[in-house]
Amino acid sequence: MQEQQPTANTPYFTFQFGLLCLSNFLFSTSFNMMIPELPGYISLLGGESYKGLIIALFTLMAGISRPFSGKLTDTVGRVPVMIFGSLVCVVCSLLYPVLTTVAGFLFLRFLHGFSTGFKPTATAAYGADVVHESRRGEALGALSIGYTLGSSAGPMIGSYLVDHFSYNTMFYASSVFALGSLAILYNVKETLKNPRPFALQHLRVSKNEIVEKSAFKPALINLLLCLSIGCTITIAPDLSEHLGMHNKGMFFAFFTIASLVIRLVASKVSDRYGRVPVLLVSSFVLVISMVILAFAGSVTMMMIGSVIYGLSWGINSPAISAWTVDLSPPESRGKAIATMYIALEVGIGAGALFSAEIYNNQADHFKYAFLAPGFFALLAFFLLIRWNKKSKQTNALTG
Repeated sequence: MQEQQPTANTPYFTFQFGLLCLSNFLFSTSFNMMIPELPGYISLLGGESYKGLIIALFTLMAGISRPFSGKLTDTVGRVPVMIFGSLVCVVCSLLYPVLTTVAGFLFLRFLHGFSTGFKPTATAAYGADVVHESRRGEALGALSIGYTLGSSAGPMIGSYLVDHFSYNTMFYASSVFALGSLAILYNVKETLKNPRPFALQHLRVSKNEIVEKSAFKPALINLLLCLSIGCTITIAPDLSEHLGMHNKGMFFAFFTIASLVIRLVASKVSDRYGRVPVLLVSSFVLVISMVILAFAGSVTMMMIGSVIYGLSWGINSPAISAWTVDLSPPESRGKAIATMYIALEVGIGAGALFSAEIYNNQADHFKYAFLAPGFFALLAFFLLIRWNKKSKQTNALTG
């Protein structure tokens, strides 16, 4: 049975919440440690021209699986869905050393997308369950710290393991981290009221169960901003090598450390000043970061761009999640979060494909590859200005 509804004074950072944060860290480390090394790995396999598919296939499956994970989160429960997401990471990481053809590798990348299609959806719903709406941004920001730390540590660990041992060592280490995340989840208590046992009928998703209409605005903003993620994940490793920085994970380390620092400071800001005003600031900062990366001619300039990019995501990620939950009815919380994440996956996948196409393994095309997502972030900025203006007008009329 579900516990009584949390109040504004109810502490959310309990032992259970801490366990989930640790699980998030291990899960994030597991799949992020591969990111900077996979472009080189697929080139080694003979698939250099398929670099854009490394992220695109992963996010395609994540996006396809979101409606299912959203429905299961609202019916079977938060914890089983998180467990399945971690289990996928364990299995796929173990299979990379076995399927060593380009086709086999791309197939695994596709399957691996199930992991982020499931775990983050249920995690965000869990975070919304245990906190009062007045502290929602703060709690979701705290819950994402584990992901952020994993995004920082993972790429550095992965690059170190490849440089000093082998790609297979990295894959096996990834599986171990995911296994740790899975084990911890068995000690996390369910927060969904009256969860139902899994049945095959829960996998039947009707048209009206795919997208939660209330999440349209945050989903659209997320899509426009996440084009930049697909770009940086795909292009930043090559930019690092081009500028002479051989540990490709350092770009992601600087990005995630900056994201973590600002998140610790700014997680409460959207609770106080509103989601849209905070997103206005973060989207403009993201535009600045893309311009800097587009014209980076040194490692120092690239790291400055990475830090500013991290600051933007440290601010906007919790705000978008909280905004999505704010707008959704409680019984459709999982579906709303899944809708927001579908947009995220579409943005990342499209960003990866288009940036790889624009870059085309030519160093003088770096600037165009980074400026393109910067343009769409600017579009998001202007949309937010419009919505914020309308919201103020509505409040003035009703007030």
